[in-house]
Amino acid sequence: MSRTINSALLLGSNLVRYARTKEAVIRSLSTTQLSHQLSSPSCAATQLINLQANHGRPRHSISHSTNFSTAAMMPQTNDDQQSSSSTNSSTKQQQRPKRTRRSLDPLLITPAAAARIHFLISQHNLNNPGSPEGPAVGIRLGTKKRGCNGLSYTLNYAYENHLENHPRDEAMTINLSSPDMEGNGLKVFVEPMALMNVIGTEMDFLDTVMTSEFTFTNPNSKGECGCGESFNV
Repeated sequence: MSRTINSALLLGSNLVRYARTKEAVIRSLSTTQLSHQLSSPSCAATQLINLQANHGRPRHSISHSTNFSTAAMMPQTNDDQQSSSSTNSSTKQQQRPKRTRRSLDPLLITPAAAARIHFLISQHNLNNPGSPEGPAVGIRLGTKKRGCNGLSYTLNYAYENHLENHPRDEAMTINLSSPDMEGNGLKVFVEPMALMNVIGTEMDFLDTVMTSEFTFTNPNSKGECGCGESFNV
């Protein structure tokens, strides 16, 4: 009787141990499967975590479109750049009106002065027919430091080869209102050292009972002597 009781107790104890061992094994397997599912990217829990990380927005793959024109990326050749630059320059030239530079004469010769110059040149060429310098074609105006007030005017004959001997001189042609007037077309040369002192001067000829001379109305003059033969600037 006592043996039967002890055997029953031992069997019950073994059953209890078996049940506990089985439960422990089941828990271990459940934990392993759960860990495997959590580490899998297809797991619903992982998708839920990713969804929460994206603030409720599902993740989508971004595909870059390659449907674009390659003409904008192609560098311009030298011919294209030159053609575009020439087009731009021609357009600017068409838009901007051309400025015409007026060539102003350094002197203003009055008809009386032109007629007197013509008379003097005609007399000089008539009296010197065989001059080695050739016939006179005009006059040369200059200045010298003399007189009682600093500078005085000088006048000399100018010949056909004048610019070859004096290339720095300022040359002008007498242009009167009528080509038939005496002195029209004659040359007047100004010495380079005198140009800044006489530019804008009006040259006239005065013929009276008391005197017969060229006169100069010089805007650059700051004063003249009493006799009028010299001036200062």
